[in-house]
Amino acid sequence: MTLPTRSYAAFLFDMDGTILTSIASAERTWTNWAIAHGLDVATFLPTIHGVQSVETIRRLGLPGVDPVAEAAAITAAEMEDVDDVKPIAGAAAFLASLPPERWTIVTSAPRALAEVRLKAAGLPIPATMIAAEDVANGKPAPDCFLLGAERLKVAATDCLVFEDAAAGIASAEAAGADVLILTETHQPGHLPDADHLRVRNYTGIAVIEDDDGGIRLTRQPH
Repeated sequence: MTLPTRSYAAFLFDMDGTILTSIASAERTWTNWAIAHGLDVATFLPTIHGVQSVETIRRLGLPGVDPVAEAAAITAAEMEDVDDVKPIAGAAAFLASLPPERWTIVTSAPRALAEVRLKAAGLPIPATMIAAEDVANGKPAPDCFLLGAERLKVAATDCLVFEDAAAGIASAEAAGADVLILTETHQPGHLPDADHLRVRNYTGIAVIEDDDGGIRLTRQPH
């Protein structure tokens, strides 16, 4: 486990695959949708992660399909299927250790779905959370992370982003933030080959505050 050595003004967390896992839930819903639309499920499923549902559907260019209406129906189905949504190992304790004004969640999920999943996972919902409705351009555009930093009254370049998906990593980098990749939910080959710092989960990680008020990651003492 290699951690960033600098301190930051704030931490910005993606949600799905980063602080909680809803992959099984999401893939069940999207599998049903893909079959109904004649798509090859194995090829299609890897494309759903890290981006807004409406964009996933829009880029398929399916004739006669209304991306907004279809995305709304998928969100409704996902909100009914949260029984196996659970936190990433160590996430609850790690988030609880952070000063509330120094972190937020930046997710591509609609707000209602994000809140349902966070509650199912037993994780807090920050008042400053950025959801799909808050930005015109979703990941990989930088808008969401720029807005997340703005709501915390810090510069994005002074933030560490916790991510797990290629679109989110690109979004964070475009915003000028540093990135730490969580790998617990991913199989080999699902993440960019770039030289990013990576950890499996939050086990063994703690936060300390520097003399100048910045926060940084450290290994938890045994």
